[in-house]
Order: sequence, then C-alpha cells, then structure tokens
Amino acid sequence: MLVYFCFMGRIKTDSNTTRKEVIIRKAAELFREKGYKAASMRDLADTVGVEAASLYNHIHSKSELLHIICFDVANRFTQKMDELEAEKIPIIQKIEKLLRFHISGMVHHFEEVYVSDREWKHLADPYLSNYQNQRRTYRKRFAAIIEEGIRKKEVKKVDAPTAVLIMLHAISGIESWHRSKQKINGKELEESMIAILVGGLKTSR
Repeated sequence: MLVYFCFMGRIKTDSNTTRKEVIIRKAAELFREKGYKAASMRDLADTVGVEAASLYNHIHSKSELLHIICFDVANRFTQKMDELEAEKIPIIQKIEKLLRFHISGMVHHFEEVYVSDREWKHLADPYLSNYQNQRRTYRKRFAAIIEEGIRKKEVKKVDAPTAVLIMLHAISGIESWHRSKQKINGKELEESMIAILVGGLKTSR
C-alpha cells in the first residue's frame, strides 16, 4: 500500500496529465536512450520511480507502449496531412507547413518522434504491417503535393519521392542538434531549415 501511494504521488504531474501518459512519456525517453530491445520494464519502473508490478495497473506490456508511441505520432502526422490537403493555399505553403510540423515535432516532442522513426521495426504484426503502410502512404501523399506544385510551376522539376526522403532525412538529423552543447534555439533552427529546404524547391518566378 505504501508503494501504491508513492506511485500515485510520483507520476501524477498535474490535473491535465494521467499516470498512463506519464508512463508513455518516460517509456519514450527510455526507448530513445537505450533502444527498445535493450530497455526493460524494470528500467521503466526505475525511471518512473515505482515497483515494476505497479506499471501493469496502467499498461499491459512493453510492446503496448511502443505501439502507442508509434501510432500516436503517425496519426498526428496523418491528421496534419488531411488538414493541409484540404486547405486552399499555394502548394509551396503546404510544403512549408508540413515541414514546420515535422521540425516542431523533432524539437518539442523529440523522444516520441525519434522512437516512432527509429524503433518502429520492433512492432509486432499486424501493427508492424499497418505502420509500414501508414508510413508509405504518408510519403506518397507528401510526394503528390510536390508533384502538384511542379505541375503548377510553384516547385522546381525534381523527383518528388526523392525530395520527400531527403527532406525527412534532414529533419531526422535534428537528433544531433539535441546532443549539441552549443546550439541555436529551436525557432532559429526551424527558420534555417525552412530557408534551405523550402528555398531549394521554389521556382524563380
């Protein structure tokens, strides 16, 4: 009972955050630091500050945590894509908004986005196949936006799927920014990356 009260007090950070949400956030930090395979539920319990058995009051398994992290991130990006596809704005603005969303995710939700990008391969089927399909579909939709921009002469003639891979890989590199001891702030980073990535796609007209 003493452990239970300790658990209740330790992880409930505020009225807007549930214990499960705190566990998920701490799991993302742990999976990023140690890798999903190497991290154990005991490691997570130590990170949260509870007995390992107490975690199972809120989650069923380590695999469930990975599933939640990966699909929460993927669904956020899919929702953003849905919103932007429906917007009646220039194509280059859609591309910029998508890239800003990606950059913001890597800056402000680094642990979860990193895990969803690097550790998803440890998902079990059918979740693994579903996640791979969601990733492929998202990139195809992103490429389709670029291709539309090319047709409208808003975007330079480039291979759209390759452009998507290059841009997303560049944003993934923000990992090194987090590890840097001397770095610009997040807003400056975002503006610099947008200038390079979007600027490289714009036509001269």
